[in-house]
Amino acid sequence: MQTRNPFFEDLSRLMTNAMGVAQGAREEAQTALRGFMDRWLADRDLVTREEFEAVAAMARKAREENEALAARLAALEARGRDESAD
Repeated sequence: MQTRNPFFEDLSRLMTNAMGVAQGAREEAQTALRGFMDRWLADRDLVTREEFEAVAAMARKAREENEALAARLAALEARGRDESAD
């Protein structure tokens, strides 16, 4: 039969409470750090990945349209030279 020792029960309760406080402090520190980093990054005027990818897609589309127009212009110029040669 085990007897209950009030000292060990109090120590156990104290350790459990200390762990709870430590966990709460850790979460609070993480939240504070996350807020600091968000503010710091916002002050640096950096773009998000989504914004970067949107601009990259726009640039890719513009490049493709430019290449298509260049090919069309070359074809029209070639046809104009052929007609003027006749």
